[in-house]
Amino acid sequence: MTKHPLLLYGTRVAEAEPVRLSAGPLSADFVNGNLRTIRHGSIEVLRAIAYIVRDRDWGTYEPALSDLVIEQSDESFSVRYSASCEGPGGSRLGFDATIEGHADGRLTFDVSALPESDFETNRCGFCILHPIAGLAGSPVTVEHTDGRRVDTKLPLLIDPWQPFKDMRAITHQMRPGVSAECRMEGDIFEMEDQRNWSDASYKTYVRPLALPWPYILPAGQTNRQTITLRIAGDSRVAAAPTGAEPVHIEIGEAGAKLPNIGVVIYPEDVETALGNLPLLDKLGPQQLLLHHDPTRGHGLGALQAHAELAAAFPARTTLECVVACAGDLDGELSDVAGMVRRAGLQLDAVAVSPSVDRQSTPPGSTWPACPPLEDLYAAARRAFPGIRLGGGMFSYFTELNRKRVPAGALDFVTHCTCPIVHAADDLSVMQSLEALPFITQSTRAIYGAKPYRIGPSTIAMRQNPYGGATKDNPDGQRIAMANRDPRHAGLFAAAWTIGYAARVAPAGLEMLTPSSFTGAFGLLAAAGEPAGEGTQRPIFHAVRGLAALAGHTYIATRSTDEDRVAVLAGRSPTGVITTWLANLTPDDVTVDASAVVGETAEPAAVWDEAGGRTLELGAATGRFTMPAYAIARIG
Repeated sequence: MTKHPLLLYGTRVAEAEPVRLSAGPLSADFVNGNLRTIRHGSIEVLRAIAYIVRDRDWGTYEPALSDLVIEQSDESFSVRYSASCEGPGGSRLGFDATIEGHADGRLTFDVSALPESDFETNRCGFCILHPIAGLAGSPVTVEHTDGRRVDTKLPLLIDPWQPFKDMRAITHQMRPGVSAECRMEGDIFEMEDQRNWSDASYKTYVRPLALPWPYILPAGQTNRQTITLRIAGDSRVAAAPTGAEPVHIEIGEAGAKLPNIGVVIYPEDVETALGNLPLLDKLGPQQLLLHHDPTRGHGLGALQAHAELAAAFPARTTLECVVACAGDLDGELSDVAGMVRRAGLQLDAVAVSPSVDRQSTPPGSTWPACPPLEDLYAAARRAFPGIRLGGGMFSYFTELNRKRVPAGALDFVTHCTCPIVHAADDLSVMQSLEALPFITQSTRAIYGAKPYRIGPSTIAMRQNPYGGATKDNPDGQRIAMANRDPRHAGLFAAAWTIGYAARVAPAGLEMLTPSSFTGAFGLLAAAGEPAGEGTQRPIFHAVRGLAALAGHTYIATRSTDEDRVAVLAGRSPTGVITTWLANLTPDDVTVDASAVVGETAEPAAVWDEAGGRTLELGAATGRFTMPAYAIARIG
């Protein structure tokens, strides 16, 4: 790994290095008490087996491990440790864990938890993650708690609710003749489709959501759960990939136009944006997404600030308007429209969504009071005649999937995503890119060819639909549901952003908003960052590159290893192809781009945009090396 973590991640704090556990063809990474990337030879069998303790806002405790013992041989491995979680008011939950793996494909993870005092939690127990690559839509056998065995399939399109309940075991085929059974004991398990939240997994978790939460684990009452994985069948095993092979870039067919790029502007950030107009002009976004929320005190002054910025920077404007829905809809929206006119704000579109729809309604919960969306959209049409109307969710795809909006009344649908709802480690965030094509395909399956917008979608969480608030993160840690994330200031975010745009490009979006311009989710460094306040974060270069591609014809260029290198290409009206690549890993990656280099209309060069340097290109082979999390432009 590179020796400059601050440049890569925006923080000097390093993630814990995983311990590779191996027993014959069975392997897993042991990280912070849990198992990741469980493989049998070259095949990822499970993405994770993790013992998770959640607080009342669905935040995840970080348990303190002690008495850790790891033993390994050629035929087996074992791990033992103790851990504890400290809850509010001095409450404490302790647990003891044992992990054992064997070369014949058996793996067990056993935990006994003992609360020292009554302990409040939303969830305490195992989560098992099945990967989505190669498994989405594939056959599985589910054994229920009453002993019934049902042959079914994992969902291909994203299931808004739980595809399977009352589970005792689930078996899938790893490859012809080889199956993997995961058995859960100690509680009742069910599965949710985590692609809803852009996680790249199906999650089987403990305790049905239909039961009340938060709930109390009684003091002194032991809770034991065991997960057992059994791999059976043909014993021949393909070797695991080494990661040293070059990634080849292949050019495909032409598609739709690449989307406009927007930046979201919050009222409190307008002054800083006005002070950096030359950089906004350099960035070149086609859209300003102007956030307006009367429930948080935004009124005429906020709209006047938006109008000043819109007058200073000529771009299309969309008002992202939260609607309180507290009384007469016509009166509420007419008030906003009247203030827009008094402020002199010229709008191209308005998107509306009820305030209550920013909160999730999990299975088993009561839907909050809200007027029919048909009435809301009709009132918005009357208040803002003659401009385009959008709707959907200002939260995440999850909420759009669960509460289907009447899109016939809209000119476009919209939603956001956030990769740190459930996990915030580097691997999970990058893996979230795998889920994006399923999100766009599922949206298209629901809403057809309706114009479609995504964003703002940043690594950090701008709002928490699943709890009382986002998590403050003053120390710049990697924590789920945080309102700030250090990686946003590093090369990591630039690579993630190019990867994001590449994964959603086939959907033919009308607009993609990957960030704000300034502020915590912005493209310019904040006070206290080493680069200096107002300087361009690496993500600035990624978003600038995407804005330059807006309106170009999408070329379905692909990478032979999308886990390591993302690629996005567009052809300009004059026929020039520009290709963007992102190294999604913390390691150097060799890329063979000879096919792309042969298509460029200019002398071939590979420019490391965020690093500000030309990468050495093998003239004969079209090969070059991308450093960790680098983004590069060809053409």
